[in-house]
Amino acid sequence: MPASSPQVLYTPAQRARRDATAWTLVQGILAPVQFLIFGVSLYLVINSLHTGEHTDWALASVVLKTVVLYAIMVTGAIWEKVVFGQYLFAPAFYWEDVVSMGVMVLHTAYVWAWWQGAWSANDLLWLALAAYGSYAINAAQYIRKLRMARLQKQPSSTSLPDTGAQAST
Repeated sequence: MPASSPQVLYTPAQRARRDATAWTLVQGILAPVQFLIFGVSLYLVINSLHTGEHTDWALASVVLKTVVLYAIMVTGAIWEKVVFGQYLFAPAFYWEDVVSMGVMVLHTAYVWAWWQGAWSANDLLWLALAAYGSYAINAAQYIRKLRMARLQKQPSSTSLPDTGAQAST
């Protein structure tokens, strides 16, 4: 395959599994919900850092964002297993999953520090911003892959017949 060819995210079988599983719908619902919570929480965090107001709301919003993050990560791993045959680090989503692990570490560190109560509210809010920065990078990765998947051409009926053999690259 020439170097200029676009990356193929899904084989026809993977695309069929992706389209048939309910986990695709779950991801399609959870992703915008999480992004909405992220947007509200980001506003609360920045506002609290700037004005010192509504700090409890800001701190709690990060916990809520983390709960939804865990939900999307668990269901996303199930989706990846159904579509690609492994829970994480399928070649098509390897780097997204790597960055997701960093996102999870930062969000989990926030919840742990919040739960322990040993950090100041200001320090927690700065940690939340670090977690949110990593989340924004990860969200951009997934949006890029979603766009790539939409642009990926469907196999045409004029292509070579499917004999079960694959050409190696």
